[in-house]
Amino acid sequence: MGIDPSNFHKYNVIDTCAIWNILSSQLLYTTANNAGCLFSCTYFVYYECLYKPRTNPKQAEIELQNRFRQEYENGKFKYYHLTIEDLQDVEVLQGRKKKDKGELASIAFAKKTRQAFLTDDTGARKQAAKSMNSKMVQTTPHLLAWLIFINYLSDSDLQPIICEHKKSDRPLEKHFLDAYKIVLEYRLIALSPKITE
Repeated sequence: MGIDPSNFHKYNVIDTCAIWNILSSQLLYTTANNAGCLFSCTYFVYYECLYKPRTNPKQAEIELQNRFRQEYENGKFKYYHLTIEDLQDVEVLQGRKKKDKGELASIAFAKKTRQAFLTDDTGARKQAAKSMNSKMVQTTPHLLAWLIFINYLSDSDLQPIICEHKKSDRPLEKHFLDAYKIVLEYRLIALSPKITE
């Protein structure tokens, strides 16, 4: 996980898995908002989150859908429609890789609007890095690391965030811990005396 916790782009086009991962922890989500992060999505992603048919959805998934619906109604998430040209770009991308339309639409929209693309899907991250500046491709663990690094979250917030995340049946505990280790490494480097000649 090659992240730089000292740097995070605040304006993000976000895909479905990242929406669920960010909303899985109220503490993480509220702190991201307080730090000035803005999240938008394409209509494809909005549809996937709220209307795409699911067989036997778990209670945790229904709760995340309700949170997303509430945040959308409160104006915290906005969705955007794509133009014909954007959709043609998605078709080109889809020809190269069999990825989900929501992820591909998000990549195309992030690229068009010069915003970061926030995803926790490895394949989508790799595809996005081929289509846009790789430094504009971000993850939820990167967001967590940045919030800790800039002291919007404290070290003691890590475990409550992981507990909330796990309660929502989300899979990023290991990645959150890895991101936290990177924060500690950055802090150590910042505190190390500089060697001068």
